[in-house]
Amino acid sequence: MTKGKPGHFRCRTAVWPLRAAVPFVIAMLALPQAARADEGGVSFWVPGLFGSLAAVPQQPGWSLATIDYHTTVSAGGDVARAREIQVGRIPINLSATLTAQLNATADLLFAIPAYTFASPVLGGQAQVSMLGAFGRSVVSVNGLVTGTLTTPLGDIPFSRFDSLQDSVWGFGDLYPMATLRWNAGVNNYMIFIDGDIPVGAYNPNRLANIGIGHGAIDGGFGYTYFDPTKGHEFSAVAGLTYNFTNPDTQYKNGIDFHLDWGASQFLTKQLLVGLVGYVYQELGCDSGSGDRVGCFKSRVIGIGPQAGFILPLGKDWQGYFNVKGYGEFDGKNRPDGVNVWLTFQISPAAAPPPVTQTSQMFRK
Repeated sequence: MTKGKPGHFRCRTAVWPLRAAVPFVIAMLALPQAARADEGGVSFWVPGLFGSLAAVPQQPGWSLATIDYHTTVSAGGDVARAREIQVGRIPINLSATLTAQLNATADLLFAIPAYTFASPVLGGQAQVSMLGAFGRSVVSVNGLVTGTLTTPLGDIPFSRFDSLQDSVWGFGDLYPMATLRWNAGVNNYMIFIDGDIPVGAYNPNRLANIGIGHGAIDGGFGYTYFDPTKGHEFSAVAGLTYNFTNPDTQYKNGIDFHLDWGASQFLTKQLLVGLVGYVYQELGCDSGSGDRVGCFKSRVIGIGPQAGFILPLGKDWQGYFNVKGYGEFDGKNRPDGVNVWLTFQISPAAAPPPVTQTSQMFRK
């Protein structure tokens, strides 16, 4: 950003805290199974991908965002039971209840190259990007399994203590995204579409995975209010996810709704502080021949602080640092806990304003 009149700010490059942590980046859909919803408590969309300035147009050209993502989550018996069913620890003829706890941590590095087109498309600014991920996921389940085992000789009471742990290093799925952004004064609008190409590290018999094992398509609408004269900003991005059937488990997640938001205040031309949050709600029931847990709708809400800093990198480029953290609550049928995003983005700097030359008149 550059500073004009005292107290006025002009946006040099819209720096959305990377789908917020990456605008399309937004595509970060690659978080490990331990951190999401739907099948086994895992969803395609990672809440928090969008953040402040999400709908503000970018500078044309190439940009690169990297995100260091850490999450620590836990869940009770319902999610632990779903995960044990998924990996085959609870056979189909066992009607079981778990008094158990699932715990998971993940550390992932996301890389998001993006290209913003200079020529307008439908009167707006088009951008395409691809998100890739690499990292580690660790999942453990500890607790008591009780139930009734159905056999040809009748029902037999069953009880077992499980202590399971699994970890995996690997690459995640690929997440392509396309966006269109429009600006009208302090109002900015965006539409986006993204999806999952399931090529990441995934095994249906593992507790921990990096990929999700199935394709998905997602799309939605975003809005940003940004007043450069006062440094006020508010953004909200909502979308829906359609999930395809997992070919390994014949499990199909329901339709998911997600809303990410961010609010910030520029304290100087380079420093912003504010809040971020999200709401995630599965709207449709899970289904498929592999569904043994029923409807299993997932929900979670998160909120936390954020701070960002813009760093000039010569006359042609600029860097942007953003850190944000979420504390989750009101979780249902999915793990919840805390997650932290540390983002660094390199993007083209805005061209300096043209210099107006004033002709001078001389009298003889």
